[in-house]
Amino acid sequence: MTECRDAPHIFLPGWGVGCGPLQKSLQNSPWQLLPLPGSEGGEIPGNFMAARDRLLQELPESCHLGGWSLGGILAMACAIAAPERILSLFLLATTPSFISREGWSIGRSPAELQAFMRTIKQEGEAVLPRFIGSFCRGDIVANTAEYVISNASPVPQAALDAGLLWLYEADLRHDVEKITCPVTLVHGENDPLISPDSSRWLADNLLSARLRLLPGRAHAPFSGADAIFLQESS
Repeated sequence: MTECRDAPHIFLPGWGVGCGPLQKSLQNSPWQLLPLPGSEGGEIPGNFMAARDRLLQELPESCHLGGWSLGGILAMACAIAAPERILSLFLLATTPSFISREGWSIGRSPAELQAFMRTIKQEGEAVLPRFIGSFCRGDIVANTAEYVISNASPVPQAALDAGLLWLYEADLRHDVEKITCPVTLVHGENDPLISPDSSRWLADNLLSARLRLLPGRAHAPFSGADAIFLQESS
């Protein structure tokens, strides 16, 4: 039990903004941020499974693993592939499939994501303030978008492109039963990017999960609510 408590706590950020927006929220917690593969330079995995495998190479032999948005999807994939190594999961605004597929109607339209992928290729990080503003829409904390934008870490163009491909590819619905560790799910009730129904589905389909919905919060509920976030992630 002591070994479990003392194991490293590793947290994966979301797409496009790097580790910066999460640093303040996690600074007084046991969580250590681990950048997504390629987001701070180096070789960029060409597909979702390669990104998962890169993370498994970088993670400690055993750890508590958390993630926000794309980071949460990758955290789940690691727990599916190596359940003996992941002691618990903390998933913030996460989904088993970002896009809609057969039998999964609550994701984003594949055509919408494809169009966004083309826009990112053409305009790069110039699109990010508008994108961040859109996923913070409806948040009761008025300066959430400004907080995320001002704290965002630069991400190379190739990593932006690759991360969107990973979101397009990832579909973990049929494998979540392989996750055996305890799972904490936190989701903003006003999230306009990833429906809170995704976390409700995960709560119903994971073996050991507890769900906390945050009233009035959108896709980045760590801004302005550090105490709530840290309480849930401890």
